[in-house]
Amino acid sequence: MTSPYQVFVAALPDVCPADPHRMVFTADAGGRCEVFTWDARARRARQVTDSPAGTAHRAIDADGYVWWFEEDATERGRWWFRHFDGGPRLPGLPGAPAGRPSGLAVTAGGTVAAAVATGRRTAVLMGRRGRVPREVLSITGPCRLGGVTPDGTLIALASSAEDAVAVTVVEPGGRVVATLPGPGMPVPAMAGPVMAGPAMAGPVSPGPARPGARLWCQGFSPRAGHRELLLVRDLGDRYALATWTPAGGLRTHQWFTCDTEISARWYPDTREVLVRQDRHGRSLLHRVDLDGRRHAVVPTPPGSVLDAAPRDDGAVDYLWTDTAHPPVPHATDGIALPPPGPSVVVPGRHTDVWTPVGEDRVHTLLSLPEPAGRTTPPPAVFLIHGGPADHDRDAYDATVHSLVASGYAVVRVNYRGSTGYGPRWRRAFPAGVGHTQVEDLAAVRADLVSRGLVAGDASALWGVSWGAYLVLLALGTHPGLWRAGVAVKPVADWVAAHRSTTPALRALDVRLFGGTPDEVPERYARSSPLSCAAAVTAPLLVVGAAHDTKCPPGQIRTYLAALAAADVPHEAMWLDTGHDGYDGATHVTVLRRSLRFLRDRLPEPAPSAPGRPPAPAGGPRSR
Repeated sequence: MTSPYQVFVAALPDVCPADPHRMVFTADAGGRCEVFTWDARARRARQVTDSPAGTAHRAIDADGYVWWFEEDATERGRWWFRHFDGGPRLPGLPGAPAGRPSGLAVTAGGTVAAAVATGRRTAVLMGRRGRVPREVLSITGPCRLGGVTPDGTLIALASSAEDAVAVTVVEPGGRVVATLPGPGMPVPAMAGPVMAGPAMAGPVSPGPARPGARLWCQGFSPRAGHRELLLVRDLGDRYALATWTPAGGLRTHQWFTCDTEISARWYPDTREVLVRQDRHGRSLLHRVDLDGRRHAVVPTPPGSVLDAAPRDDGAVDYLWTDTAHPPVPHATDGIALPPPGPSVVVPGRHTDVWTPVGEDRVHTLLSLPEPAGRTTPPPAVFLIHGGPADHDRDAYDATVHSLVASGYAVVRVNYRGSTGYGPRWRRAFPAGVGHTQVEDLAAVRADLVSRGLVAGDASALWGVSWGAYLVLLALGTHPGLWRAGVAVKPVADWVAAHRSTTPALRALDVRLFGGTPDEVPERYARSSPLSCAAAVTAPLLVVGAAHDTKCPPGQIRTYLAALAAADVPHEAMWLDTGHDGYDGATHVTVLRRSLRFLRDRLPEPAPSAPGRPPAPAGGPRSR
């Protein structure tokens, strides 16, 4: 692995609203993710940022100013800006508190809105570029900026889709205009907005009540003079588009629904919406006309669309990939987008497997190495995705590339709880938190072994964040099935992790377990890897991060101590980073250590397997 590390960022460039030929994007810069400008006319890129830890959050406003969020190792920082053509680097919101970025929007008139998470609170700020902002609201708990109207008169704040108040709409002065309810809040039977709910003080509209539904905020229409908010709504068995306006309230467009998860963006100049649907590990794009009640599929190659954005006159930019090919940007109107990273092809055969689990079937993306004279099935590495509300896609993953090129089979299981298979699949936790997913991993392993696709005595587990948690739980509850495990930044002790993680993840824990550790201690104990650490028999590599706020280091150290007390063979590796990171060198270090660890503990792959694996690409997976 001597070639340079390349960072592939699964996002399209942001386009200047006043000049579609000016864009800002993130790409590799000597092994780090950094911000660049792209002049589509000249087909020229220029690097804007150079941070020791890398930079990922960026934007460009109508005046051609590039914004980025510069953070330190603890993932706290502030917004900065400079002009597209160069010039001084200036603080975007001087005097704003340091924290974690929770969204930024700049109107055509230059009004800036931002949300910054500071400890247990989120500050919502508003002002002008380069000037001290005013605090609109300070909210207890996590939220993100969901959008701003073109005239800057309304701000949407998105909480979790599961919360009693899923979206709050406020004026720049802080007055709550409406709260849009989630599952925990009654919805008035009459039409119109529900006024301030439990997160904000204020009266609640009277009237007969019915249960709310999960809502995801997708942003305000960018058309001048319009104040219409786009949302996605969970109907229980399908997903639909919804809209909200101050005059008409919340309206669900049930004439267009999808059976699996969707996200949506407004077209810039019409009342049309571009919908991206995640379905069974792949993607579909739909163009939906809300006025005409029509929709059509936007043609894309088979595989995954990692990001898609509509342009004026109906054009669409999208970022396409599949397991064998790194992401490539496409523009249906032919405008020049920033060039993709290195052109590589993942060797081997990539296929799908469906395994019965109870009355359902679990979907697996299976990558098999070239036979290369092999007479026995290859050893397999189960690469477990994070989330749990996420899924593995038919998309390029440099870890998959490295493993397949080294002669291993790679198994990516979209276990119950994953997205991309509909609302019922996301809610399916019959065996409890973690245990349902571990059952699915074991079922897929047995199925692949019975089909002769992977070796029966040579399966390893590798996961990051929530995926790393499942590695630890699987090794402790099914120790005879797995030969080795790699757990990068895991949840290892649920109680300790809950008490020291971020407010957003504490709220997620409460939803998953149905209460706090004090309220349902037996559920946390049953699902905690710490409870079964002494039962682990397979060698284990645990990687922790010293500044991790999502999967804090203290609970990992407690778990390592339990392994040591039980004489479980294990290794520990510590990173001087937070949970997320944009420095390729860190990812290369972890990948190399993990590959060496597995090579020493799994049977040697076929001797004539393809040569040394490529440099890895991509960032960490989220919990």
